[in-house]
Amino acid sequence: MSIESSYEDARKLYAKHGIDVDEVLRKLAQIKISVHCWQGDDVRGFLFQDQELTGGISVTGNYPGAARTPQELRSDLEKAFSLIPGKHKVNLHAIYADTNEQVDLDQLEPRHFQSWVDWAKAQGLGLDFNPTCFSHEKSADGFTLSHPDADIRRFWIDHCKASRKIGAYFGEQLGQTCVTNVWVPDGYKDIPADRLAPRRRLMEALDEVFAEELDPKHNLDAVESKLFGLGAEAYTVGSHEFYMGYGIKNDKLICLDAGHFHPTEVISNKLSSLSLFTSGILLHVSRPVRWDSDHVVVLDDELLDIGRELVRNELLDTTHIGLDFFDASINRVAAWVIGTRNTIKALLRAMLEPAEALKQAELEGDYTTRLALAEEFKSYPFGAVWDYYCGQSGVPVREEWLAEVKSYEKSVLPGRGDSAHVVHQS
Repeated sequence: MSIESSYEDARKLYAKHGIDVDEVLRKLAQIKISVHCWQGDDVRGFLFQDQELTGGISVTGNYPGAARTPQELRSDLEKAFSLIPGKHKVNLHAIYADTNEQVDLDQLEPRHFQSWVDWAKAQGLGLDFNPTCFSHEKSADGFTLSHPDADIRRFWIDHCKASRKIGAYFGEQLGQTCVTNVWVPDGYKDIPADRLAPRRRLMEALDEVFAEELDPKHNLDAVESKLFGLGAEAYTVGSHEFYMGYGIKNDKLICLDAGHFHPTEVISNKLSSLSLFTSGILLHVSRPVRWDSDHVVVLDDELLDIGRELVRNELLDTTHIGLDFFDASINRVAAWVIGTRNTIKALLRAMLEPAEALKQAELEGDYTTRLALAEEFKSYPFGAVWDYYCGQSGVPVREEWLAEVKSYEKSVLPGRGDSAHVVHQS
């Protein structure tokens, strides 16, 4: 049976439940996933040669072919996007500046990212941004915006202020709002004597970072919590409670990262609550395995539940979906493709479920119907709709994309040698 005929059969079946599959695909094509650049080079960036990765972040594996220059990273991203349906965004960290200048983080300007802007325009992509508050000599003791040393704290404040201006430039130039997300690794390995003072310093630093009003059409600010990090196991300054309070009070996007909570917590259950008190949410889709290990996203129950919460509660227009994982044990382009396609699949699955019928059954106390419908729809022909969507989008259907990645690996990646980093020359 052809992809088209399978789709037609599925379309008729879903229509019996009032689900317009053609309209679903139209809406799906409008959703942009922010694909994180740091999967392509193991969070190394291009500003500082041989800088040790710090901030409680760990990338494991030594698969050959990591990008060593901005040009190689953009080439890898282009290959990944050619295998993913839809038009999306790229999420950059500040250390990915494309410049041959000797410039520190607090002196970064939009011009240091001009090549990224030009490339994004040519590709029809948007850009998001993040200050890089790790892997730097001034973050060596594990503190940045909450540092007790005023001079070090000033450095990181100035870096975050510069990052907001870069994000606003992205939004203005590309006509797509840039989300600039602030995450800091600040915390103690062992039990602190004073939990309040670092949080007060962080609050005051953020107030200064966000003091300048920027056009929300160009830039939206976000703040991101974390439960703990390597070297900050006992206390994290930027906890969920801290950032939830700060974000609600100051009308900032609150970032929920799937790996930044207790192992038994899930972010899908937080979305509806947070939506009642905020103008928007930043979502970092990742996969923790016992801790914030940032595994490649798979189509598991939590990813499906995230999709359902976003779709059933009509949160897609106010939620900014980004990916955040890094796996150096497999082909890095494949990691992007797998994670992004799975995230889109989860949204499609949710759009193809009879949400209104399920809600009505629940409202009427008919939990039998609620459970029966939910279970039966798990075996509905979602795959036929996905295959059709990929085909109509001009990207490979099913696992056909893997052959293209393997071919790219053979023809392009061997020229890079091992995963050793090289100095970028503009």
